[in-house]
Amino acid sequence: MFYEIDPKEFSCAPFKLIGDDWLLICAPDNTKESGANAMTASWGGIGVIWHKNVATVYVRPQRHTFSLMEDSDEVSLCFLGEQYREALKLCGTQSGKSTDKIAKAQLPVTFDGNAPFIDEADLVMVCKKAYSDYIKEECFNDTAHLSSYPKKDYHKLYILEIKKILAKK
Repeated sequence: MFYEIDPKEFSCAPFKLIGDDWLLICAPDNTKESGANAMTASWGGIGVIWHKNVATVYVRPQRHTFSLMEDSDEVSLCFLGEQYREALKLCGTQSGKSTDKIAKAQLPVTFDGNAPFIDEADLVMVCKKAYSDYIKEECFNDTAHLSSYPKKDYHKLYILEIKKILAKK
């Protein structure tokens, strides 16, 4: 069971929440029994832009989640406890194109509108896509970061308006 948090009252340690604990980007996938796909991410941010509360996530174009992100306006970001670390690893290492990762990880799904989210999450951000663009080689000021792209498979940045924050009761 979840309750809604006022974004103005929400506080977190984003460097731990995203960089250390990781998150699942959940997008609709009508080819799966659960109706959803989840991809583990450890790159992202939380902030304000255009007077909106937003989260940013980054997805490489070869990931199955990429096409799902392109096809849907609504997604969720799900933050799970340490007891789900193996599920997070599974969702970060297997392709959703050939595997129903959510079913394999035994993670039940609920929908808020068209945005799927994981019932076992401690925290959920229900989001709507606001903007997206590719990271571009010519825009790097510090070219040392190009080492993250030996295949030149640059991530696409998604700015997601946070429509609702849900916390586990």
